[in-house]
Amino acid sequence: LVTMNPSVLPTAFGGLKEKHWEEKFIKRLRMLERSMLWIPAFTTINGEKYVQYTNRIILKNDLNIKTLYPTKHLAHSIRGFWLQAKTRIKRPSTGLYMYTIATRFCQEIHLYGFFPFTVDVNGRPVRYHYYDNGKYNFYDKRRPHSMPVEFQALRRLHDKGALRLLTDKCT
Repeated sequence: LVTMNPSVLPTAFGGLKEKHWEEKFIKRLRMLERSMLWIPAFTTINGEKYVQYTNRIILKNDLNIKTLYPTKHLAHSIRGFWLQAKTRIKRPSTGLYMYTIATRFCQEIHLYGFFPFTVDVNGRPVRYHYYDNGKYNFYDKRRPHSMPVEFQALRRLHDKGALRLLTDKCT
């Protein structure tokens, strides 16, 4: 199971406006063959448009990828779950969304990439997304995600042994 936030298309693949961006996206999708691709299409601006692009590319290139689209109701339920757990988040990040889903299917969960700081514990720079060099102000109240709050909640679960939160370099 792999997730893709629709916002990746304009930020990492030029909105697929030129042929070379589409070819780069196809190359990335080919790496996902025989996977299920979970796309939260209805939670972002232009999400549906980018999902339509993705579907056309998958079909046109005969890629063996199953696409899954959660409903808005599921997104609201997940947000409600975290609010009941006294975790005040505006909108769950894609990662928190997937963690919440994984708790229903997985006996053991390891998370990598939940670190709302610009440098790691050893002072090395940390990118916001693996696929770009974008900067993110984790403490800006206008941002859609509450990354420090998510991190604190996941850290508490890590401390209780409910998951393994990896905050150092993956080896």
